[in-house]
Amino acid sequence: MNTFEVVIGLEIHAQLQTKTKAFCFVPAIFGDKENTQVGPVSGGLPGALPVLNKEAVHLAIRAGLALGCQINEKSVFSRKNYFYPDLPKGYQISQFDEPLCGIGQIEVEVEGSKKTIGIQRIHMEEDAGKSMHLAATSLVNLNRSGTPLVEIVSQPDIRNAAEAVAYLKKIHAILVFAGVSDGNMEEGNFRCDVNLSVRPLGQKEFGTRTEIKNLNSFRFIEKAIEFESARQIATVSSGGKVIQETRGWDSAAGKTFSQRTKEEAHDYRYFPDPDLPPLLLTPEFIEQIRSEMPELPDAKRERFEKEYSLNSSNAELLTASKDVAAYFEECVAAGATPKAAASWVLSELLREIKEVEGADIAQSPISPQQIAELIALIEKGTISGKIAKTVFAEMFVSRKSPKQIVEEKGLVQVLDEAAIQAWIQQVITENPSIVAEYKAGKEKVFAFLVGQVMKLSKGKANPAVLGDKLKAALKGT
Repeated sequence: MNTFEVVIGLEIHAQLQTKTKAFCFVPAIFGDKENTQVGPVSGGLPGALPVLNKEAVHLAIRAGLALGCQINEKSVFSRKNYFYPDLPKGYQISQFDEPLCGIGQIEVEVEGSKKTIGIQRIHMEEDAGKSMHLAATSLVNLNRSGTPLVEIVSQPDIRNAAEAVAYLKKIHAILVFAGVSDGNMEEGNFRCDVNLSVRPLGQKEFGTRTEIKNLNSFRFIEKAIEFESARQIATVSSGGKVIQETRGWDSAAGKTFSQRTKEEAHDYRYFPDPDLPPLLLTPEFIEQIRSEMPELPDAKRERFEKEYSLNSSNAELLTASKDVAAYFEECVAAGATPKAAASWVLSELLREIKEVEGADIAQSPISPQQIAELIALIEKGTISGKIAKTVFAEMFVSRKSPKQIVEEKGLVQVLDEAAIQAWIQQVITENPSIVAEYKAGKEKVFAFLVGQVMKLSKGKANPAVLGDKLKAALKGT
């Protein structure tokens, strides 16, 4: 029995989806040549004055509203002072004791149980640049410097890796649905720091915590938490002491490693930025943004269940991604029955897309309209469900319409009862022992006989007609 409790708090850094940086008009673009998207403010040139990006404020308020946080009518930008090569000003513009958003919470579900995780605060800040450490030298790329972020700080309510990942995925989905961030983890637009400590069960005081920095993969976050939890428990159990430090994650080795030890608290010497006045919001401005909020995942999931009569599992899966939800609704708008559309999107389409490295549903070679057309062919009896899968596979490769593939390959379903009867008679004649087993009460072999008829018909026999005719034929033999 585990005698220790793990205590986890997460700090999520999400890049706001603006065209320009937080305090200047330089484009916020990923992937450009190194140090080409740098201006006087983001480059830290003396005398350059910051100008707050209004759209960044708008999106940060959206984040707060989407996560159920109180929006503070007054917030203050401060200078967080520390010295590092990728921080050209020698300080980061952030918010400290007066953040934009206060207390909030979200509900997550882990293994069938629901849990509420508190949000301590959301504040705005600018990103630093990026250091690249090579064998003999280090380089700095300031393209990211000054990019607008929100930092979402959780309460220490998380107790294991599964809860942490559920919380992160929920917030990631909410921010993407709300249009706050594109959530691209590979580009570093959604990443988090993990603060973790352990304590004996029943103890109120927190243990000594470590901070695992800059994790940008749900899988790595899960593995890092599992490893660090076990490491700390083993250390304390053996009589040792956990050192307060910053740790990194080595994905190849599957373990955390020490980066630097730190004192009880950083002294960042925060003070209000003299170049930026307090940010004052009117209740009307906040309510205007609230009125413009798009439909969020939980509301969309509930609507899918009611409007489309989907089960909770399918509705949950469809609304886990903004793009998947939109694709599904386009299928329905094109005439597909909701349950059939959900089945084809969640099973066949997403499975095929997963096979293509780096692809997602936005790059699907099959349009929602084509899915709707395929479903219509099945429901009209033109093709069987089995043939539909063959047609779908061809659609994915050739990008042709379902009707064109069916016509070119002669895949129209056979309804001719005489033809089906002939196939049935041939199967009965060729499988006397199986027929005898069926007549002796072994009904499971019926599926085998159906399969043999379908094989003879090359999958074209209408399943409903086939089933009725085969039962009648077996009864008469």
